[in-house]
Amino acid sequence: MLFRASAKTVAVMALDGSLFLHLTDQFVHMHGYQPSTSEARSWERSIPVLAAALNDAGLGDVEVMLEYALPLNSKRADVVLAGVHPSTGEPSYVLVELKQWSEVLPHEDDPTLCHVEPYAYPVLNPIEQVRRYCDYLVNFNGAVAEHGHRVSGVAFLHNATEFDVAGLREIERHGRGLLFTGQRRGEFLDHLRSKLSDRHTGARAADELLSGATVPSKQLMSVAAEEVRERQQFVLLDEQQVAYRMVLNAVQKAKRADRKEIVVVTGGPGTGKSVIALQLLGELYRRGITALHATGSQSFTKTMRKVAGSRKREVQDLFKYFNSFMTTEKNSLDVLICDEAHRIRETSANRYTRAEHRTGKAQIDELIDVAHVPVFLLDEHQVVRPGELGTVADIKAAAAKRDIPCHVVPLESQFRCGGSDAFLRWVVRLLGLEPGGPVVWEPDDRMQLLVAESPQEMEAFLEARRAEGYGARVSAGYCWRWSPEPKPGAPLALDVVIGDWARPWNLRGDRSVSGAPPAALWATDPAGFEQVGCVYTAQGFEYDWSGVIIGPDLLWRGSRWITDRTASKDPVFKKSTADDDVDRLIRNTYKVLLTRGMVGTIVYSTDPETRERLRELAGGRLDQRASSV
Repeated sequence: MLFRASAKTVAVMALDGSLFLHLTDQFVHMHGYQPSTSEARSWERSIPVLAAALNDAGLGDVEVMLEYALPLNSKRADVVLAGVHPSTGEPSYVLVELKQWSEVLPHEDDPTLCHVEPYAYPVLNPIEQVRRYCDYLVNFNGAVAEHGHRVSGVAFLHNATEFDVAGLREIERHGRGLLFTGQRRGEFLDHLRSKLSDRHTGARAADELLSGATVPSKQLMSVAAEEVRERQQFVLLDEQQVAYRMVLNAVQKAKRADRKEIVVVTGGPGTGKSVIALQLLGELYRRGITALHATGSQSFTKTMRKVAGSRKREVQDLFKYFNSFMTTEKNSLDVLICDEAHRIRETSANRYTRAEHRTGKAQIDELIDVAHVPVFLLDEHQVVRPGELGTVADIKAAAAKRDIPCHVVPLESQFRCGGSDAFLRWVVRLLGLEPGGPVVWEPDDRMQLLVAESPQEMEAFLEARRAEGYGARVSAGYCWRWSPEPKPGAPLALDVVIGDWARPWNLRGDRSVSGAPPAALWATDPAGFEQVGCVYTAQGFEYDWSGVIIGPDLLWRGSRWITDRTASKDPVFKKSTADDDVDRLIRNTYKVLLTRGMVGTIVYSTDPETRERLRELAGGRLDQRASSV
């Protein structure tokens, strides 16, 4: 949240110009960069209109929260109004999405999407947008989790007339999603009075909402069974819902036109790609449309099979690998959902492939051929192995060869790392994956960052978090040899050795050994805490607290990072792998490991100079800051 005050105060500050200076300063402090021109223009033009409406309605004592951050998510509601309901006397909250749009066109036959200049691709109907914000707030804020009736939402298009928004109202159904235009300003004032009392201040209601406990994030694995078999478990927001609708629309168009459509969904860690994939699979499955989910990740696929298909074999069969389609008939599926498509390989053939199946055909072509609507969800910056080549450019090129329409939907908001955009930017700047160099971490209220002086200190801290009910894992760069798995009953080899501290790697196989979970379940089985995870088992998963050991393959020397390929024990790095590729892949590896935590991340480096630099950038040592955690 950037600012909070009564409607009276907001109106006065908007009039003298101080409000926009305050919002800009707060935005820069919280996010580390200047707000966009369009965002600043919205503050200058839309907030005074809303403040005037509130005061004209006699609601000057209603509390106004501007740019309210949704929990565990980087999305922000434009405004949350807090007050007392005039009839019930209970706290009452109205989420307001402010749009300066003067002309909006519905998207073809799908009223949940719309077209607005100058956007090149469809955006979410603001009625649907604010409805989903309301649902999400109820799902994740303890103050309203059991009182969903206290939350309502409106979209206020103050520059628009009724003619300008014709076609959008088709989806208006209940109080969590209503639309008002400047032409209907009187009705807007009446609606606000019906939700907020003019006799009470909203300060206490705002306090209650802001102090509401964050309901723990619905972990992807734990609800996958219900997600696929029974009902929606996740609320998709903004561009997530656009991506979801674009795929469903492509399915209908492909059927009508009897031709393929490709949809590519791009986004960084935690933007919801796998959530979209699961929700699509569940919806398509319920509609009787033939669809499969495929990844290049053994851990992710096996976890989906175990959790989502724990009681129904046919559900397990929905989850495949990218190399499962070498001999599959063309267009045998309606939809193929390719999750983590950045892990697409050059070909599906490996050393076990029969000679008659070694056609040399590109894996990306196989995936496109098998379905009427191939869907690719990817993050180009999560490539951690040589030979992984799933990029937007590759997919577009493959589509162009066949003259297949290819739609790209970018995801911007992220849900990982507590929804902290600032932490993700800190990580990519730290590792030199974006220009500008490392910066000092400025603590926010979404993500905690600590540096440990030893692996023992890291482990003890994470054990304490587990005792409080949090999940935790320790992962490391691939800098220690990986022993073969022992026979059942024998102890695991203590491969990760740092001084007098030693722990085993996670298992590689499909079966549990000596109490350790199989590789695919390391990130989700509580027993996984006893082993150190590598990037291949951690990628695609998340847990509350993440402990990351930076090994001797990444060192800070002088004023820059250097990578030491000789310190890596990763067998995928061959002599033929170029130094530049090894450097990029090692940095990408640590980006993946550092972005697994939902609540906090604690880092340890085996190198003293690197550890000292991390302390400088992270703001101190664990023993200096643990008391505040």
